[in-house]
Order: sequence, then structure tokens, then C-alpha cells
Amino acid sequence: MLEYGLVSHAGFSVVTGEIGAGKTTLIRALLKKIDSGCVIGLINNTHESFGDLMGWVLDALDIDSAATDNAGRYRDYINFVIEQHAQGRRVVLIIDEAQNLSVKALEELRLLSNVNIDSDIFLQLILTGQPELIDKLNLPELKQFAQRIGVEFHLNALDHEQTQHYIAHRLKMAGVNTSIFTDNACSAVYCYTEGIPRRINNLCDFAMVYAFADGKKNIDIETILDLMKDKQSSRIIQPSGDSNPQVDAVKEMLKGKHDIVLP
Repeated sequence: MLEYGLVSHAGFSVVTGEIGAGKTTLIRALLKKIDSGCVIGLINNTHESFGDLMGWVLDALDIDSAATDNAGRYRDYINFVIEQHAQGRRVVLIIDEAQNLSVKALEELRLLSNVNIDSDIFLQLILTGQPELIDKLNLPELKQFAQRIGVEFHLNALDHEQTQHYIAHRLKMAGVNTSIFTDNACSAVYCYTEGIPRRINNLCDFAMVYAFADGKKNIDIETILDLMKDKQSSRIIQPSGDSNPQVDAVKEMLKGKHDIVLP
């Protein structure tokens, strides 16, 4: 969808997902595929304490501006975008963790896109953020912003089968030619992480350390349970508590096989 947003010259593209779902990873993958016909600006720090939006934009696009007021900096930004367009290049501004932007900052972003005229797209904006971003974009005061979104996608957590494939793929990319995690171990990982990639990475990494310490060549469900038992005090990795029918079904499956009740 991100690639489609670029090639279709969408003014705004929005990708949302839970913490650790892979939004930033997708952006990094996209950056490797963008051709030289685009000028890229990336903004990671979107909290108000890091300064104002116009300052972030100028810094991300490496625009030199001696202006001390917003009007002057905005003029320098417009001149830069128009100059790039004249040279056959599009400006793509990517904003990560966009849920931290205030309603005022989001409205300022919309105003930045006013440089686009009809079918001539001078600037493309890509926003990624947590689900709170969706709530903000649905506010009445951001109706005009929402209407300019050409591409939107929400990254869901992996399901049970995808989690198994994900673990196998990560191991294969690391050079492993045999199965290390048993199917039941993968199922337990899914239950504890609820399919969130970052949490899967962390839990599996710890599981391999535990298995190494115990002299095991494979990671079974007992290894996962021992690991999580030790983590109960810190609760670093914990389920969200939200109802998830597939997670509940996998828990029942494991209970039937091992008489184990997972939290």
C-alpha cells in the first residue's frame, strides 16, 4: 500500500498499527525501494518538546533557512519544493510516530500540502502511527485532512499460523537449516505475544538463551513456560487482556495437549 501510494501520487498515505507491529520496519523497507526521482525527508521525533513542525520539516529536507519567523521558513520550504518539481523530482515527507502530533500540527501538515495543485503533486506525505492516530484523524476539526488521505492501512497482529511462519523465516534468515522451535512452543509464543512481531522477537530471543543454558538443541513448550514463569515478577512481556478468539482457541488446544493453562 505504501508503494501504491507513491506510484499513484497520493497526497497523503497513512499506516497505523499497534506498538511493535512493524510500522517503522515497513518505512525502512520502503526507503530502500524509492528511486532517485524522489527527495526524502524523515521525521522521527514528533513530540512537541522537540520543537515546532516547520523546524522539523526544514531539518528533514535539509533546507537551509535564515528566516526567524514561520512565514519566512514556510516561503523557503515552498521555494524548495517548487525547485525540486521543476527538476523532475517529488518531495516525500515521512512522519513516524505521528500519533504524537497535536491537532494543530496535523492541520499545519495539511496546509503544507497546499503546494499541490490539481494533478500536479509537488509533495507527498506518509504518516505512520499507533491506533490513536486514527482517533485524531476522525476528529471533526481534521475533516479536511481526512478527505485528502488517498491510501490508508492498519497493520494487524499476526495470527497463529503467521506467527509460526514468522519464527521459521527469522531463523532461516539467520542461517538455521533445522526446526528449533516445536509447534507447541510456537503456539505458546503466539499466546503470550498475541502475534506482535517485536514481542515475538524478544520472547524467542530469550527462549534461545534459556535453551542454550540448559544444553537443549530444541525449544519446547516447557522452555517457553519456564521463561515466562521467571518473567512473571517483571511482566516485561504480558498479554493485553483484550479478548482474542484465536488466542483463546490456541490456549484451549495447548490445554488439551499438555493440561497447561496459559494466562
